[in-house]
Amino acid sequence: MAEMHAAAHEGSVLVVDDEAGIRETLKQLLEYEGFRVRTAANADEALARFLEDPPDVVLLDVKMPRMDGMEALARLRVLDPDAMVVMVSGHANVASAVDAVKRGAYDFLEKPPDRDRVLTTVGNALRARRLVHENRQLKSRSRSESIVGSSAALKEVLERVGKVAPTRASVLLTGESGTGKEVLARAIHRMSERRRGPFVEVNCAAIPQELIESELFGHERGSFTGAHAQRKGKFELAHGGTLFLDEIGDMSASAQAKVLRALQEGVIERVGGNDLITVDVRVLAATNKNLEEEIGAGAFREDLYYRLNVVPLHVPSLRDRVEDIPLLAAHFLALYAQENNQPVKSLSPEGLALLERRAWPGNVRELKNAVERLAILSEGQTITLAEVLEIEPARGASGGAGTPSGSTFQEYKEAAERTFILRKLEENDWNVSETARKLDMPRSNLYKKIEKYGLRREDRAS
Repeated sequence: MAEMHAAAHEGSVLVVDDEAGIRETLKQLLEYEGFRVRTAANADEALARFLEDPPDVVLLDVKMPRMDGMEALARLRVLDPDAMVVMVSGHANVASAVDAVKRGAYDFLEKPPDRDRVLTTVGNALRARRLVHENRQLKSRSRSESIVGSSAALKEVLERVGKVAPTRASVLLTGESGTGKEVLARAIHRMSERRRGPFVEVNCAAIPQELIESELFGHERGSFTGAHAQRKGKFELAHGGTLFLDEIGDMSASAQAKVLRALQEGVIERVGGNDLITVDVRVLAATNKNLEEEIGAGAFREDLYYRLNVVPLHVPSLRDRVEDIPLLAAHFLALYAQENNQPVKSLSPEGLALLERRAWPGNVRELKNAVERLAILSEGQTITLAEVLEIEPARGASGGAGTPSGSTFQEYKEAAERTFILRKLEENDWNVSETARKLDMPRSNLYKKIEKYGLRREDRAS
């Protein structure tokens, strides 16, 4: 019986009370219901237990020697603002219950503890704890999947996403690796009528060719060596939702034929099976290959290409949306700070200018990795040009006419500053006052920089 309850709860509780009898009673009750329980005889011991291994729920006595429950509650909330603490007291009244909740307690129990009331309260607190964590994960994930930028190239893509998402049409996303094809595919799913259904992703390049059909369509027990049980494939798992076939250009010819049938007829067969299984799936596909060239080489089916390419969506490279780099860098710095509970760092103007000049062959994914590395390694709250230079300095920038250069660090720094200021002047149509305001720089200093670098309106930053 206890094992059955454990499977249902799988939660941990810390019982804090200076009365040994109360501690043991609650411990036995909760353990019988499947909870993992630890106990503490006073507040100091409770705080130590909490730091060692934070529990899901704390049952905390109000009246204890040395440090009472209310003070312990405040300290626990500092350690974990989301801590689920249930206060327990033999002197319970409405005023003390309200006071405890105001101070962050989840609920209040009276002594002697009533079995059903204890289990109901702990169960509710555990569910609330899980909801808090799920919401935090969803928010974190939604931030990491945000489509960031204001460039004309990105706006054009988003306009097309807005038009195609509510339809049932298949979409083929093309573009270089790291441009954000998966992020856009998820956005299409979230904006579609299938948003309440599953979003299932398959990376066709990461699955061995001999296993791709089993992965997509499932298999029956004994259909091949190692098939010890029946298994549903991704098409079945995506029923009622969206199936995202990433790197579709790496799919085997045999699998291509079966995917085409699934799209045309809405049915699949598991490997080793004879039954036709109806599936209702919207397919989004992505590739960094030129599928028309693959068709010419006989490596990709032309009929499948046209079935997938109902609405083509080309995702621009980062080189085609350089003006989005400051927004993306700020987004990734904020995301890193949130995920690691740290203050948000910023990039110096010179450091940001250098990031804008880089080639970024890995596109947004490479930029995200670089910004995260800078957030980890930088010493202060502002990431300097020198620190940006330390990440893959040999790669340098994109090599355009305005690329900073120089044999010494000082020369490189001055070249980067010249390029940065020139670009900002161009953005503000050479309005020096407006440029100085946006750079948070005294206008006299900006005039000195213009004179120092010999900047003229006919000069070009790139």
